[in-house]
Amino acid sequence: MSEQTNVQTPSRRASPWPLFVALGFALSELGVFIGLYPVAVGGILLLGASVAGILRESRYASNLWRPIAGLGVVFVVLGGIVVATQIDPGTVEVASLLTEPNGIVGRGLSITGAGVILLAVGIVGLVSE
Repeated sequence: MSEQTNVQTPSRRASPWPLFVALGFALSELGVFIGLYPVAVGGILLLGASVAGILRESRYASNLWRPIAGLGVVFVVLGGIVVATQIDPGTVEVASLLTEPNGIVGRGLSITGAGVILLAVGIVGLVSE
C-alpha cells in the first residue's frame, strides 16, 4: 500500500445539465399546455440551452452556438407546424392573429418565438466567435 500513495483516483464530476433539462422541459410543458406564454418561452429557452450545454460538455459539439441555432430551427419549424394546422391562410389577417391569438395558435406562436430567440442567439454567438 505504501507504494501507491501518489496514485490519484480520477474524480467524477456531476453535471448540472440534467437538472436544467428537466426544469426546462417541465416549464415549457406547463407554459405551452396551460397557456402561460412567458413561462413557455422561458422553459423552451432553458431546455434548448441545457441540451446545447450537454452536447458541449460531452464533446459532441465544439461550441454551444451551433446546437443552440439548430434547436432554434427545430422549434421554429415545430411551432410553425402547430400554427399552420390551426389557421386558414386565406382568411386570416396576420396582424389580428398576433394581437389576439386563440389557444392553440398562441401556443404555437410561443414555441416559434422561443425558437427565433434561440436561433438569433446561436447566430450572434457564431458571428462573434
